[in-house]
Amino acid sequence: MSDNPWFSWHYLENNWRGLADLAAQHVSLTVQAVLIALVMAVPLALLARGSQAISGAVLGTSAVLYTVPSIGLFGLLAPFTGIGRTTVLIGLVAYAMLVLVRNTLVGLRGVPPDVVDAARGMGYSPARRFLAVELPLALPAILTGVRLATVTTIALVTVGVVVGYGGLGQAMFRGFSSSYRAEIVAATLLTVAIALVADLLLLTVGRLLIRWRRP
Repeated sequence: MSDNPWFSWHYLENNWRGLADLAAQHVSLTVQAVLIALVMAVPLALLARGSQAISGAVLGTSAVLYTVPSIGLFGLLAPFTGIGRTTVLIGLVAYAMLVLVRNTLVGLRGVPPDVVDAARGMGYSPARRFLAVELPLALPAILTGVRLATVTTIALVTVGVVVGYGGLGQAMFRGFSSSYRAEIVAATLLTVAIALVADLLLLTVGRLLIRWRRP
């Protein structure tokens, strides 16, 4: 048997605590990045909906950021934000923004104008109209964006290892550096498992929310 097998229970038994810590860091980065991006994306989508100029500027800027390779973006940020969590988080938020702004904008633009007019005629304030009418109707598109952004972010977290804070990417990097393949496989499978569980949870939450808003 090879000293460095691709699959090794011995490695898992001896290193599960370290892998669990890295997995927790991975999940924490993902949740923070998606939540921050969502909080920023909704107001931007609201602004973009009412103006073609703002819509073009917001979507164009987001698209440009998304085309920048993740390794390059982290490298560009590092001299200004340092090595570690802050740099990775900024990069992840930037990438998540494109998906979330686009989907939120699609959802808001898909709200029937007559429904909005009816709410306005009933005396709803802009804030109440958004929360009670527009947001629930736009929710399916927004939730789809959240799912896509979450899965994408989980994959991108691993690249954060280039600035010293990459969750399970750190285990992958160590595996490549030492040629210990079991470490690479374990970290990869855990990353895939996190993505699958996150997507399933968000799908379930989305179905419950959409079912709840129905009469």
